[in-house]
Amino acid sequence: MLSIYIDADACPVKDEIYRLARRHELKVFVVSHGSIHVPPKMAGSGRVESIKVKRGFDSADDWIAEHAGQDDVVVTADIPLAARCLKNQARVISPSGLPFAEESIGDALATRDLMEQLRQSGLQGGGPAPFAPSDRSRFVSVLSALIQDLRTGGSRTRKPKLA
Repeated sequence: MLSIYIDADACPVKDEIYRLARRHELKVFVVSHGSIHVPPKMAGSGRVESIKVKRGFDSADDWIAEHAGQDDVVVTADIPLAARCLKNQARVISPSGLPFAEESIGDALATRDLMEQLRQSGLQGGGPAPFAPSDRSRFVSVLSALIQDLRTGGSRTRKPKLA
């Protein structure tokens, strides 16, 4: 059964995921270290399960990677978690709607590591660009297309179209 797993502690698109999950009657696992507000409509539906993991390095990531499998959807901005979930044949997209893929995850990990080294050496500051309304719109479009693709038995090699 198709389920959505949210790396929820810093996910800005939870409400959008809840709406799509309600429309498509999907199960959602909201995984976090702390309490995450789930709208009463969703909490009472049995379709959203809030998973509060113990504090610890990568404990939420570990839970998601252990449970998400083939044709599930994982929403995360965490590149190492995305790589782990792709190995389990889950589909993975970022909160900005950019899909992660087997053929490009190695490059994404290398870029992440390089940027981290540059930040630590003081040669590069800052982090990702601020989340924009266009990111939210792209996310909804890509997740909708991905759900439709999975529901109709779409090919794992076909990528959802970006908005």
